[in-house]
Amino acid sequence: MDSKLIKLVKELKTASKKNEAPIWLKIAKNALKSNSNKKSVNLEKIDKLTNDGNAIVVSGKILGTGKLSHSVLVSSFSISSSAAKKIKESGGQILQFSDMIKKFPSGKGVKIIG
Repeated sequence: MDSKLIKLVKELKTASKKNEAPIWLKIAKNALKSNSNKKSVNLEKIDKLTNDGNAIVVSGKILGTGKLSHSVLVSSFSISSSAAKKIKESGGQILQFSDMIKKFPSGKGVKIIG
């Protein structure tokens, strides 16, 4: 297993326990599933499932297919360069998981997509 992934899983589990936030444990478990990195979500789906300013975690890869009509805060295991560009162009931000945890320690207000 990738050392970055192991570090991420430990960080998510620690955050879950420390903040009594089950969402971070759920994301850690998704990260450990062998096919989690193969799941992909396109911007079209994110656009339909979110509103302006939502915070989301994608347990897989974000692909740039479709348009994003509003800003979102996003953390994901992987992201295509076209998706990253479109997210930034819509006023959104791409956050490392550690930054998402700092911003939303309890996980309240964070949606999991994917």
